[in-house]
Amino acid sequence: MKNSKGSLWREYMLPFALLLGLLAAATLAGDYLLHRLDLVWVGRYLGIPGTLLIIGSLYYSARKRKWVTTGEPKTLLSMHEFSAWLGSLMVLLHAGIHFNAILPWLATVAMGVNVISGMVGKILLRQSRQHVQGEREKFQLRGLSKAEVEQAVFWDAVALGAMTQWRRVHIPIFIVFAVLALGHIVSVLLFWGWA
Repeated sequence: MKNSKGSLWREYMLPFALLLGLLAAATLAGDYLLHRLDLVWVGRYLGIPGTLLIIGSLYYSARKRKWVTTGEPKTLLSMHEFSAWLGSLMVLLHAGIHFNAILPWLATVAMGVNVISGMVGKILLRQSRQHVQGEREKFQLRGLSKAEVEQAVFWDAVALGAMTQWRRVHIPIFIVFAVLALGHIVSVLLFWGWA
């Protein structure tokens, strides 16, 4: 019999860690290249398209809550995930490794936590549900009783139950990120002389 806990880690949690690692590696490589090619000034402006991509990714949330009615939810979810990831990469490149002020860094940290919680929803929750259901079906095909099936998938079901609470973190953290990002944008407009 295959170890279901090890399988859950390898099949679902490892891809989550790899995707998060890819974001970190792309940020470090991009920042390194901007410095190496003497294009640090480009990073200053990456915050604008990055923020626009993140704002655009919210269309999925509006569709999910039926505030808008156009668009296929599955397609919009994919666009939400990609736009938020790419927008976050651009904002992280915008932040770079410079520690000039606390407000932008608080917004960056809140964005990072929000990205992680969103990835939990995308990768871990959906695929973990599929995994637990697949394990249940496999044990049922072997002729186990309902009680035996539930006992066999108990730890995976417990982990799944904990993961279903991710929206309770994702939405409030997004609100904190949005307020901090808005504060950063307003301060830039006020003190950079654009307004």
